[in-house]
Amino acid sequence: MEKKIIGLASDHAGYPLKEQVKEWLAAKGYDYIDFGTNSTDSCDYPTFAHALANAIENGEFTTGIAICGTGNGINMTLNHHKGIRSALCWQPEIAALARQHNNANVLVMPGRFIETEAAKECVTTFLDTEYEGGRHQRRIDAIPV
Repeated sequence: MEKKIIGLASDHAGYPLKEQVKEWLAAKGYDYIDFGTNSTDSCDYPTFAHALANAIENGEFTTGIAICGTGNGINMTLNHHKGIRSALCWQPEIAALARQHNNANVLVMPGRFIETEAAKECVTTFLDTEYEGGRHQRRIDAIPV
């Protein structure tokens, strides 16, 4: 299977976990593009969420991972983009269902509220799980307003 390029984004609270995610992706042979932030200095998550979402919508790649303190702010921002189905996940089972049932294209994690091993499992599960299609597609088709 050809490895895809993964887009990454975080704010200052998500930066430490994002750096770990980069190591995990590299170890699994994935390439990535990091849209920032690049430190723990206070910043605004929408800046980086919009950059990631725009790149996915423009077809630069199909999958992203985003992290902020609770995961909520960056997730809300991402989901304002028509081509994004972003899922806030803190357990691998949630990541699997987000892919299987919702065809999520961005995994969001709460940097301040997830244990390292759970985050690693969420990343692995999200990237390795396929969308089931079928009955789920009509629901996805009904999302845009």
